Amino acid sequence: MLSDSIPRPEYPRPQFVRDEWLNLNGTWQFEIDQADSGLERGLLKRELAGSISVPFAPESIASGVTEVDFLQAVWYRREVTIPENWSERVILHFGAVDHDTTVWIDGVEVGRHRGGFTSFSFDVTAAVTAGRNSTLVVRARDLKDAVQARGKQATWYDNTHCNYTRTTGIWQTVWLESVPTLHIRRVAVTPQLGSSTFSVVATLNRNAPRSRLRVTLSDEAGLVVSSEVRADFDLSPELSLRVPQDRVRVWQPGDPHLYDLTYELLDGDGTVADTVTGYAGLRSVSIDGNRLLLNGEPVFQRLVLDQGYWPETLMTAPSDEALERDILLGLEAGFNGARLHQKVFEERYLYHADRLGYLVWGEYGDWGVSGQGPEGANQAPTASFVAEWMEAVARDVNHPSIVGWCPLNETHQIIHDRLTTLDDVTQAMFVATKLADPSRPVIDASGYSHRVRESDVYDSHSYEQDPGLFKAQQQPLATGEPWVNSRDGIPFSVPYRGQPFFVSEFGGIWWDPAAAAASGADRSQSWGYGDRVRDLDEFYERFDGLTGVLLDDPLMFGYCYTQLTDVFQEQNGIFDFGRRPKFDLGRIRAAQLRPAAYENGSAQTDPMEPATSSSEADEQVASPVARG
Repeated sequence: MLSDSIPRPEYPRPQFVRDEWLNLNGTWQFEIDQADSGLERGLLKRELAGSISVPFAPESIASGVTEVDFLQAVWYRREVTIPENWSERVILHFGAVDHDTTVWIDGVEVGRHRGGFTSFSFDVTAAVTAGRNSTLVVRARDLKDAVQARGKQATWYDNTHCNYTRTTGIWQTVWLESVPTLHIRRVAVTPQLGSSTFSVVATLNRNAPRSRLRVTLSDEAGLVVSSEVRADFDLSPELSLRVPQDRVRVWQPGDPHLYDLTYELLDGDGTVADTVTGYAGLRSVSIDGNRLLLNGEPVFQRLVLDQGYWPETLMTAPSDEALERDILLGLEAGFNGARLHQKVFEERYLYHADRLGYLVWGEYGDWGVSGQGPEGANQAPTASFVAEWMEAVARDVNHPSIVGWCPLNETHQIIHDRLTTLDDVTQAMFVATKLADPSRPVIDASGYSHRVRESDVYDSHSYEQDPGLFKAQQQPLATGEPWVNSRDGIPFSVPYRGQPFFVSEFGGIWWDPAAAAASGADRSQSWGYGDRVRDLDEFYERFDGLTGVLLDDPLMFGYCYTQLTDVFQEQNGIFDFGRRPKFDLGRIRAAQLRPAAYENGSAQTDPMEPATSSSEADEQVASPVARG
C-alpha cells in the first residue's frame, strides 16, 4: 500500500542547508518501459499507468511496485507547484537515480545525468513559474548489458552469493530549492590541525561588483571566529579561519566535536544575498612511514563492512533513524567505523557518522567482477566511472568522518607487459581524487589490482577461515612482502613499497542457525565464506582468532570485518537482515576491544628500517600498553 505521508521527509543535505526547500517524495505516477520505447510511444505526454512511492526503487517492497526483473527503463510523473514566495532561482535536486536519467518539465527537457550513485541538480528557473503547476517527468534507463558501476546489484536474474536485488530509477530524495540570483553553489572545507585552521573555498554561480564572502565559525559557547574575503573577482573565493587555542577541540572517536559554520554572500551594498549553514570537524589524517595516523596518533581502525541494504527498501534507507541505527549497531558491537561498501551512501548517513564519531572509508560502487568494471568488453563508458566518482568526492569532501577514499574494488588484472584500460582508469581515478582532496589518503583499488605505485595505502582481502593459517598467511608483512591477492600464484598488483597496510576484508564467518539445522535445498538458500561454523562456540572461537591475528600485528593499522548485517542469502553478518543481533555482543566487543599492537607505538615509522623480529613482536604484543 502506498501511503499519503511523505517518506524520508528530513532535509537531505545537512552540511549545506537553506531554509526554502520542498520535498518531492511521495506518490508519483509510474510506468515500466521494458523496451525503452516510451518516448516514441508518447509516455512523455500522457498519464502513466501505475503509481510508486518515491524515493523507493520499483524493485523494493516499500515502492508499492515490487518488480524484481530487469527493468530497461522506467518513467515517473507528478505535478509540482512552486511556492509563491520563490521569486528567484529554482533548483531541482536528485539524491540518486539509477542509472541514465533524463528530466522534462512541461514537455521541455531540463537536464540529463549518467550514474546511479551520485547526486545531481538542474537549474529549472526558466521552466517553472511561481504559484503555477508544472508537470515533472523523469525517465531512468538501466540497460541490462551496459557497462556501468553497479555495486552489489546482480547482473543475472536471481540473488546469489553476495549479489543482491537490483535498483532501478529514483532511490534517494527528490527536492526543490529556492536560491538567490547570486548564490553559493558549494563549499569545500579542509581542516588543518597543525595550524588550528579551516580552509574554506566557496564556489559561486557568478560574481557581482564589490560582493564579499563572510564565513562564521561557532561552537556551543558562541562565536569563535569570523572572516571575510572579496568575492567580486574569483568564482572560488578562499579564506582561512584560525581557531584560538583555548577554543580548539579536535574531532575524534569518543569525542566527535563539530563546529557550526555559516556562509554568507554579501552583494555590493553589504546586503546578505545568500545564507547557507553547515558544520565541520577539526581533525587530521596523516601518514608517517607505514603508519596511518588520526590527529597524529595511531588509532587502530576496527572497521566493519556495511553494504547499506534493507529488506523492504533495498539500497534506500527506510528512515533517517535507520541510518543512525546502523552506526549505533556497529559501535555497540565494538567497531569504531565502517567501510561503506559498493555504493555511495547518502549524505545523511555521513551526517550521523560525523555526529557519532564513526570512522568511514568513502567508496565507489564499482565491483570489478562479472565484466562490469572498467575492464569490461565495451570500454566506451569508462569515462563515466571517473566522472561519477568525482561527483561523489566533491559532494562528500567536508565530512570529518571520512578518513580515506577507495575509488575501485577488486578489479581483476594479472600483471603482464602491456598497459590496459584498467590501468588508465585506475590512474585517472587515483590522480583525480588526490587533486580533488589532497587531505586524505587514497587507495587506488581495494583488494586486487593495485595499479598505482604512488597509492597512499596498500591492502588485501582474505577469507581464510582458520586462524592459524590466517596468521601464517599474514606473517610476511614483517618482512616487507605482505600476502597479496593473486591468481594461480601470479599477483594482480604492483609490488608493495612500505605503505600503511591493512586487511580490508576478512572474516565473513557463515552462521545461519536455520540453515545449519536444515539439509538439501533448504541449506542452499544460505551463503557465506568458507566452511559454515557448526555452532555459536565455534563462531566465537573463529571470530576471536581471526581478529586477534590482526590486532596483534604491530604493522597492521586496521581491519574491516565482513560484515555488519546479513543481506538476503548472504548470512555472515553480526546482525541479521532485520538488524537483530545474532550473537552475544559482549563477546564480540571483548574480542575486538583488546589493545591493538599498532596503537602501542610498535609499528615502524620508516619502511626502510629492518623489520621487527618475530620474538620482539611477540614480546611487544604480550605486554600491551593501554592507549590513553
